[in-house]
Amino acid sequence: MKKKKKKTWIPFLVILLLIGGGIIFWILNQKQPTTNNDDTKQPNDSSSPYSKEEQEKLGQLDNAQEKLDYFNMDYLDRYLAYQEQNPTLAIEDVITRVNIGLDQPYYTNTKESPYLNQIYLLSNKYLFMPSDYVPDGLEAISSDCARSGMQLVSEARQQFEALCKQAKEDGYTIRAMSSYRSYDYQDNLYQRYVAQDGVEEADTYSARPGFSEHQTGLVVDVDNNKIDYTDFEQTDEFEWMQDHAHEFGFILRYPKGKEDITGYTYEAWHYRYVGEDIATYIHEHDITFDEYYVRFIENKK
Repeated sequence: MKKKKKKTWIPFLVILLLIGGGIIFWILNQKQPTTNNDDTKQPNDSSSPYSKEEQEKLGQLDNAQEKLDYFNMDYLDRYLAYQEQNPTLAIEDVITRVNIGLDQPYYTNTKESPYLNQIYLLSNKYLFMPSDYVPDGLEAISSDCARSGMQLVSEARQQFEALCKQAKEDGYTIRAMSSYRSYDYQDNLYQRYVAQDGVEEADTYSARPGFSEHQTGLVVDVDNNKIDYTDFEQTDEFEWMQDHAHEFGFILRYPKGKEDITGYTYEAWHYRYVGEDIATYIHEHDITFDEYYVRFIENKK
């Protein structure tokens, strides 16, 4: 009987099939390589113009840059430092105060104030006027409303005289006992105060030359022509000014309770002309001109 020939190629075929299947399985199950490189950017929001680090910092400030158009990215680290030092302050106040410069010592990082000869010119302990600056349009205030020799810029002069007239009709006396002062005048006055009380104390109630609001030609110190101006708060005229000064474009420039913002002690007699619109906003929102300026004027060139 004839023997059948063994099919020796079958085991080789099985082996080839197993090897081929394994290769295909391996290829199909390969994953894309990952990286743990810390330098690779993985932003929270790929559409954000800020880096991941900046996004984290902005998050600590409740992303105030999205809500406040006076937010300044250049001050980001200053905002965070001031927030850490003043944890009870609202974010809006943190941003505002840093923009004023209050996170830095007075009279440091000063710069010349813009908007010379404008009614919204700001002068404080960070913004100064040149020593030769004399505002345009200075005019003498009527003797019915001021001591002799008092001057204001034309628009402020007209409005102060209108204020004075209305007060008189209402039975009150408002008189300008100090107004425009030159750089040299303020220099002499400040040096006298320094000799009397020392620099630290003088700086709380008197401006250094170039930093005085009186040099703007937009300021009056008032009394009622009966008692000393430093007691003006005790008069009926003060109450009238509280209710009506803004109607003529004037604000109480250094109010009580705002000393940490203005940098000066409370002065019930010191009124600044800013125009009726600005004065009314400040009156209704109980803020200082410094706060108004950095929120609405500073970056509106």
